[in-house]
Amino acid sequence: MATYPEVVLCAGQAVAGYVVEDVLGHGGSATVYRARDDERRAVALKVLDDDRRGAAETMRLQREFDFAQRLSHPHVVTVYRRGDAWLTMQLVDGGIATDLDELGDRLTAIAQTADALDYVHGCGIVHCDVKPSNVLVHHPFSQGGAVLTDFGVAYAVAEDNRARPQPLIASLPYLAPEMLRGRPPSAASDEYALACATVELITGSTPFTAATPADLADAHLNDPPPYPSRTHQWLPRAFDGVIGKAIAKDPELRYPSCADFVAAVSRVLLR
Repeated sequence: MATYPEVVLCAGQAVAGYVVEDVLGHGGSATVYRARDDERRAVALKVLDDDRRGAAETMRLQREFDFAQRLSHPHVVTVYRRGDAWLTMQLVDGGIATDLDELGDRLTAIAQTADALDYVHGCGIVHCDVKPSNVLVHHPFSQGGAVLTDFGVAYAVAEDNRARPQPLIASLPYLAPEMLRGRPPSAASDEYALACATVELITGSTPFTAATPADLADAHLNDPPPYPSRTHQWLPRAFDGVIGKAIAKDPELRYPSCADFVAAVSRVLLR
């Protein structure tokens, strides 16, 4: 059962003219509501929790809005307006990628996310926090597919490295080893995260697991790629090689693009 902060907005309350209808979910620092604007259009309203409105949280919210506003892609979230502690964006009401029941739908969501990431990379932006919970899905899935969201720790390649967010803000189960080493993120870092998310969506677990964050970081840095086919016998051995290439320790050894990675996944799983 989902848990929310003690103080949430109730149905009928308004924020900057948006009228709240229901709670959609809660993350580390904000609650997301279904709301209506003054034209009765349904939107997702993200509001920072009262105790999470410090400089770091408000800056992340601003970055989330500013980066997403630069982008226009059917599988990248569309943002509308922003205030000091809130923003509104398109309503995607089918949950997250792990809520999809069919393997075919999950593979489609992965492919659509890869397409979105390649577009984002072409715009000079690295997402830096690719994971299933940041891939929203429409209901019905066939009518809208997947949408990549949450650009709060994204990185613009042209920025001075000293101005970028600390990479460890990103989610550790998907974090590329070069980022753990303090190197600037790149498109290959997002590909690594997408590959980790792909393994999770197909097998139920990320490639590397550990009892502590330190051990998990060490696994990303030093452990060889796993062999998912050994624990999931329905997977072809070729799948192991595809994942191994996408999560190579050296980013130069990974696939040239996220789409190339997904094409390789499709070849071995759908042949």
